[in-house]
Amino acid sequence: MRVFFDRDLDTVATFWRVFRKDGVAMGFTSHDRDLAFECLRHKAAPGMVPAAIRMTTEIRDDSAEVEGTLSHDAISEQDLMAGLFDEATILIGAVDWETLENTVLYSGRMGQIQQGTSWFSAQLKSAKHVLEQDITPRTSPTCRVEFCGRECGLAGVRFTTPRRLLGVNTDANQVLVEGSPGTEVIDGTIRFLTGSQTGVRFGILDAAQGWLTLDRPIVADTPIGALTELREGCDHTLSTCAGRFDNAHNFRGEPYLPGNDLLTRYGRASG
Repeated sequence: MRVFFDRDLDTVATFWRVFRKDGVAMGFTSHDRDLAFECLRHKAAPGMVPAAIRMTTEIRDDSAEVEGTLSHDAISEQDLMAGLFDEATILIGAVDWETLENTVLYSGRMGQIQQGTSWFSAQLKSAKHVLEQDITPRTSPTCRVEFCGRECGLAGVRFTTPRRLLGVNTDANQVLVEGSPGTEVIDGTIRFLTGSQTGVRFGILDAAQGWLTLDRPIVADTPIGALTELREGCDHTLSTCAGRFDNAHNFRGEPYLPGNDLLTRYGRASG
């Protein structure tokens, strides 16, 4: 196994791979020319570097960050805004540019992304971040589980329909779909099956006359006539769960539990 940084002058460069949720795989390296290894060409991107990597034996999440410029053809401002890199899998490692021997130093997922006019910075989350999640649910007046998820008990296929895209309004961040869906899709999702945002799920904030207001930017080149998957939404209240879905027996919330304001109350004299 290759040992890196064991000599005064070493032929080593950093590399990182990005595996997006839509199936696109990208490779980059800090070397001044492209390097092809493990069935992936890593493009020379000297302006993109891992800013910091911290690995420990503790249970806490290992922190890492990557910075770069938006001038590279593979990563554009439009793609970042469109959410194509959200939750993408990231591998960071070292490679010998002569022998192509390499090792992965860090693996995780893309977290919060910040961007300026010509740069971006992304925080990475290692597999340890799962250990920081609560293993027991907290109380809440609304349902805590995902609509049509495992604990919800409802089948997602019942509330998902294919719809054709009829129009796009990038200024208002709205799309028009066939069938003029009503308020039942608010808090739901829409997923495009063609175009540059294929596979990306958009949350629906509002619906009026067939126009759906989305929770993230949509790119202008989304093709009219594209097929989408539209899923109804749920506001996670007991009244909706019982009245609209007849699913109160699977409701995971405590709507009648006294809140924190109970602690601030004080007694009053009668009479």
